[in-house]
Amino acid sequence: MTMLQALILGAFQGIAEFLPISSSGHLLLFKGFMGLSGVPVLFDVVLHLATLLSIIVVFRKRIWGILASCARWLARKSGEADAENLAIVPPAIVATVLTGVIGLAIERIDLTGRPAAVAGLLLVTAAILLATAFFKGDTGWRGLGLRHGVITGIAQGLGVFPGISRSGITIGAGMASGMKREVAGEFSFLLAIPAVLGALLLELRHLDELAGAVPVLPLTAAALAAFAVGVASLLVLMPIVRKGKLAWFALYLVPAGVLGLFLL
Repeated sequence: MTMLQALILGAFQGIAEFLPISSSGHLLLFKGFMGLSGVPVLFDVVLHLATLLSIIVVFRKRIWGILASCARWLARKSGEADAENLAIVPPAIVATVLTGVIGLAIERIDLTGRPAAVAGLLLVTAAILLATAFFKGDTGWRGLGLRHGVITGIAQGLGVFPGISRSGITIGAGMASGMKREVAGEFSFLLAIPAVLGALLLELRHLDELAGAVPVLPLTAAALAAFAVGVASLLVLMPIVRKGKLAWFALYLVPAGVLGLFLL
């Protein structure tokens, strides 16, 4: 892998991880175009970890607030001010468990050698985004319940498929479950933290394969590019989510999916 290839893959990861166009699908398709089919899955996970740091930076106040509220709850010192942050925890735990179970089952379905199938799933993501235009939820943070965790957890598990946007399907599921747009968007990105960390732990056993396939310098460049572009993408996406304009991205996904079906 050259430095330029690493930078391109890292930048597209930073864009596609948060903009609802499927980062895993784009990474797979771009690797196919570049002839990089031998790159191990752990490379993708490292890029996901870089974009995870983007989430932590952008949503640092919310994350710190949840951790502080949980600490006060454990010490039996929580108050009314902690209610909003504490309401997030149970549905997030349920969603994470469901994501893990579904994700492990889906992981056995390998689409690495089937880029046309991935292109078809981009069209599925486009349909999901178009559907979000019809969702108008009114549930805020304090109204979150286990039902919201179940729906978004199942959606995030299905987002393991390359071509299905994790952010797109979880934001769409959150809105379909009744969440306000901004709550669905932020909750989706908070759910990515345990999901990415879990995937990284599962793939650490392949660390030797990564070291042999991707030199340290290109890997570092790809991760830095994914982090920097990820922060920018998040800052761009959240206002779009609040305005209910996720369907805009279908304008890209439909032609991308159709082209993929015919060219791959």
